[in-house]
Amino acid sequence: MTLPDVVEIVAPERVAPVVVTVPGSKSLTNRALVLAALADGTTTLRGALWSEDTEIMVEALRTLGFNVRVEPDAAEAGNRTITVDGLGGRIPNAGTQSEPLEIYVGNAGTVARFLMAMLCLGGGAYRLHGTARMHERPQGALIDALRQLGYRIEAEKGRLPVVVSGESGSPKRACTVSIDESSQFASALLLAAGVGGWEVEVVGEDAEESAYVAMTSQLIEAFPRGGGEVSIEPDCSSASYFLAAGALLPETKLQVASWPDSDWQIDARFVAYLDRFDGAGIRAYGHTGIGEGQTAYSALSRMSDLGDSIMTAIVMAPLLPQPSRFVDLGRLRIQESERVAALRVELTKCGARVVEAGDTLEVFPSELHGAEIDTYDDHRIAMCFATLGLKVPGMRIRNPNCVEKTFPNFFAKLATPPPDGIGAKVLDAKTGQALSGEALYAG
Repeated sequence: MTLPDVVEIVAPERVAPVVVTVPGSKSLTNRALVLAALADGTTTLRGALWSEDTEIMVEALRTLGFNVRVEPDAAEAGNRTITVDGLGGRIPNAGTQSEPLEIYVGNAGTVARFLMAMLCLGGGAYRLHGTARMHERPQGALIDALRQLGYRIEAEKGRLPVVVSGESGSPKRACTVSIDESSQFASALLLAAGVGGWEVEVVGEDAEESAYVAMTSQLIEAFPRGGGEVSIEPDCSSASYFLAAGALLPETKLQVASWPDSDWQIDARFVAYLDRFDGAGIRAYGHTGIGEGQTAYSALSRMSDLGDSIMTAIVMAPLLPQPSRFVDLGRLRIQESERVAALRVELTKCGARVVEAGDTLEVFPSELHGAEIDTYDDHRIAMCFATLGLKVPGMRIRNPNCVEKTFPNFFAKLATPPPDGIGAKVLDAKTGQALSGEALYAG
C-alpha cells in the first residue's frame, strides 16, 4: 500500500512520554555499502537504513555483480541487516564503450557520486543515469577530479547521464577536488582512494572543517578492511523531526533511542538548537506581538552549524518569540529541490513572514495557519511541515510518499501511540479517514 495523494496531520488527543527509534543514517549506510563492496571479505551492516536511496545503492551493487543479502531488523522496521561480500576492489560486471552497463541512481546524490568514483576501479564502461532532477544536479567538480586521475568520463555540461570508463591508459595518482557545490564529491573520491591509490586534495568551502567529509574519513578509518561487523548509527537528520515534535509537545518528554555516542553526524547538534525553545512559551499559532526590532537569535549556518536539519529549524522558527536568521544556504538550492525558495514559499503560505536575501532566510515570529503544502517531491519538505502540523491545525501534505527516499515509516511513527510514537492522527485529506497499519507507509 501507499499513502494517499494528500494527508492531513492532527495533533494527538492524549500526550504521554515517548521513546522513539529512528532508522539508520542514510549518509553512513551508503558510505558503508561502498566500503563493504571494496573490502577484502564479508561485511555485515547492522541497523542499516532501508529506504529508496539505500535500496537503489543495493540494487546498483547487485547489478555490478556483488553478492548483497538483506534481512529484516527486529528492532526497527525502517532498518535492515545487510551483508556484502567484498571483492578487494574488483568489480565483477562491466559493459563496453559501445554498450556500457546501465546503472540507475534515482535522485540519490550519494549513489550517483560515490559510484562514479568507485566505477573508475572497474575494467569496462558504465552509464550512470537517474531522475530528471538528478540530471540537473551538479557533478562537474567530481568529473574534473576523476579526469585529473586519468580516467575517461563522458558527460555533457558536468551533469548526468555520464559514461565512466574504468580502463585508463596512464592513471595518475593525485587530484584536487572542490566541494563548493557538494561535499559528496570529496567523499566519493576518498571512499575509493584506498583501492585506487589516489591522493585527494580537498579545496573550497572550508575543506578542513567540512562535517560530511570528516564523517567519511572517520568511517574509513574505523571500517574493517578485511570484513567484519559495522553498526550504523540512527540518522540525526531524521531524528530532528521528532526532537522538534518533543519541543512542540513538551509533555511527551520525548527521547530518541540509541542516540549516537560519536560526533560523526553534524545534525546531532540539533539538540543544542532546541535550547531556543526552553522557556520560550511556544504558542499554538506563533505570534506574540514581538516587533521587527526585537533582537534576533544568533544566525545558524548550513555550512558550519547544522546539516539538513537546518530545514527543520527554519520551519520551526516562526513559533519562536524572536526573529531567526539562517545563512550559507546555497547548497540547499541544488539538492532534491530548490529548498531555499521552497521553504520561503511554503512558510509564507502558512502565514509566516520570511525574507529571502541571497543565500539567507530571515524568519519572523508569525501567526500561523494550516495550508496545503507542496513538497516538490522532496522528502525533507514533507517531513518538516508534517512536524509543524503537530502544533498548527489544518496542515496538509501533498505527495507524502516522497518520504520513501530516506524515511518510509515516518508517518507511521507519527501515528503510533506512545511510548513508541507521537500518537498523532494522519488523515486521508480527501475522505477524512484516519490511516492505520500499512496505509501509513510510503511506497
